[in-house]
Amino acid sequence: MKQYSEGLRALELGDSSKISPQLSELLDVLTTASVLVDTNGLVVRASSTALALGLVQSHMLVHKPLSELVDRARGRRSSVDAEYDLITGMRGERSYVYARAGRVDNNLVLLLVDDRTENKRLEETRRDFIANISHELKTPIAAIGLLAETLEDGVDDPAVVKRFAANLRREAQRLGDLVQDIIQLSKVQSTDGQHGFDTVDLSEVIAIAVENNQVLADNRRSQIQVASSPGHVVYGNRDALIMAMGNLIQNALYYSDEGKQVGVGLRTIDGIAEISVIDNGVGISLEDQERIFERFYRVDQSRSRATGGTGLGLAIVKHVALNHRGEVRLFSKPGMGSTFTLRIPELPTELTEAQKD
Repeated sequence: MKQYSEGLRALELGDSSKISPQLSELLDVLTTASVLVDTNGLVVRASSTALALGLVQSHMLVHKPLSELVDRARGRRSSVDAEYDLITGMRGERSYVYARAGRVDNNLVLLLVDDRTENKRLEETRRDFIANISHELKTPIAAIGLLAETLEDGVDDPAVVKRFAANLRREAQRLGDLVQDIIQLSKVQSTDGQHGFDTVDLSEVIAIAVENNQVLADNRRSQIQVASSPGHVVYGNRDALIMAMGNLIQNALYYSDEGKQVGVGLRTIDGIAEISVIDNGVGISLEDQERIFERFYRVDQSRSRATGGTGLGLAIVKHVALNHRGEVRLFSKPGMGSTFTLRIPELPTELTEAQKD
């Protein structure tokens, strides 16, 4: 706490004699962005969080709405609050904040600003996700209903029953796959820190993911060529990494023509493990590449329907990568296939050796 307090004192921007010891102690323990403004509108103290949010510049509040809130608070006995949509940073990012201002000692006004940008984004993502789920579920549910009605009408015709029962089973499978992918995406998005993490050898992850897709490869008369070696160890969730790799390999098989080869390679560059999955498919346009990792986005709607794709596989891969402090990259050109590369920091050699001991 002493070190933290010293850091805050270094951010005093004006006459510190205006700040009472009691108020100074209070500001030392606040985690919310805090700014003290004097009667002339000058900032006499700002927390490091307030500066990081870009609220203060040249002893003044940057944003007019916050200055107006401080002025309102100065003329009242009780505190005032409001929510704002502010433009901050060098690139003009939007920040959604909740601000509260009130008079304190020596006619100073204390402004507290809570950055709620991430919460708002998560809420918007949740709403979009629910809307997308509702839309995606309608099609298989409606199809199942229609097929069931047709079966009822054709119960005396074995050929009709057989044909529509197969269609009903396919739609049920599609619905089941969608629900399963929604559950998987929910799990990787709600991962708390490094829950379930341990040392993982990526060569084993690849071997299991390839094995899980071997039946699909055989059905499509395709081969999965693997170039990897043991010793590429990361700190991660083994099941999540297998799921991500499985999705990449499955996509490569589906989006390559039958009989085409799919390659999987593993290497390390500057302490980063890179697993690349290479297909010989139709490739992805630059426009589609910008949206390829969005939930429910499909490059080829007709092929997705034919393969039973849910549009969630790459979104799952993206979130698994983020949970492992990594990323997923795409290189593709129309007509030349695609390469998806999952990049995750490797554990230093001395840590992996210590783990063996």
